[in-house]
Amino acid sequence: MALRFVGIDPDTDRDHCPTVWADEEARELVLQGWKVSPELRAACESNTPANGPIPDSEEVIRIPARMVPMIREACDAVERAAI
Repeated sequence: MALRFVGIDPDTDRDHCPTVWADEEARELVLQGWKVSPELRAACESNTPANGPIPDSEEVIRIPARMVPMIREACDAVERAAI
């Protein structure tokens, strides 16, 4: 696995931090974020094209907007790996 650390939320306590990695081999983003409330999860389930439940193998997480540059960097990394 070619997992590359991209960044951690600079405004958290370093123990409970949203984090971004790029898996350049699998060409995927790996994100750690805050769990969402049951109400938000239900809203996400009802606001998708399939209008179905989120599978047990998937999760909805929150990532703060201040991490957008890190997510862009991770996107660029996995995109470059595809070339």
